Amino acid sequence: MARRTYSSDAPARARGKDGGVIRFLLTFALLAWVIRSFIAAPFHIPSGSMLPSLYIGDYLLVAKWPYGYNRHSFPFGFPSFDGRLLGGAPERGDVVVFRHPTDEADLIKRVIGLPGDTIEVRGGTLILNGRPLAREAIAPFAMPVSANSPCKVVPPATPMVRAGADGGTTCLFPAYRETLPGGPSYTVLDQVDTPRADDFPAVKVPAGHVFLMGDNRDDSLDSRFAPNEGGVGFLPLDRLVGRALVTFWSTDGGASYVKPWTWFTSLRGGRIGNGYTGDPE
Repeated sequence: MARRTYSSDAPARARGKDGGVIRFLLTFALLAWVIRSFIAAPFHIPSGSMLPSLYIGDYLLVAKWPYGYNRHSFPFGFPSFDGRLLGGAPERGDVVVFRHPTDEADLIKRVIGLPGDTIEVRGGTLILNGRPLAREAIAPFAMPVSANSPCKVVPPATPMVRAGADGGTTCLFPAYRETLPGGPSYTVLDQVDTPRADDFPAVKVPAGHVFLMGDNRDDSLDSRFAPNEGGVGFLPLDRLVGRALVTFWSTDGGASYVKPWTWFTSLRGGRIGNGYTGDPE
């Protein structure tokens, strides 16, 4: 009597399973690309140029839709095209992420001047369209000193360090509340009197550009400095990436990737949910 043979559907099931995993991964990658390109993306603060609004080690969500879309909106610059789609204009006081004009790095600053505005800085006072901005001296800003946030000052300023209430140390910076006309208030730092940063001749912002400044006025290479000096100059609108929305995580630099519990011991929880106008934390 002939032996019966039976075909097995195991290989087919294996192929179907593999195909399902691949489809899941492709769908996940496409969804992540869509969210990062059109809705919001994370951004990490690597320097102190925006103190006290933003600390080194802050992680932000950056909204992609407010200013439209350009080739810098998309991960890896794909698709690449010139100009902007659905372009919107920023407002004075917006904190924006943008692509640097020459070195292709993503940076973050505050919008001070819009197209057609005249910007001048005289003795550290910002003058917008011929009128000095309201600027009020307030209590020094006390920044907690940590692994990623040393007491860095601009020469010839002298570091001012004092003991903190939690047993740590804080670094004090001279602070001022600055208010834009019809716009928000925010705190700026002005550490020293330096002609290069505190005295900037009047310029008119050209069409299709914005004028940006860091809140840490003496430690920010921004629109007061030309790109060949490491600054930004007048920034074209089609290099805007998005508007900073909110801080969703902040670390003091004491965490280790291989020690998950340190992710929480180094967390600066009071900074989560911070916006970028009004008084700092």
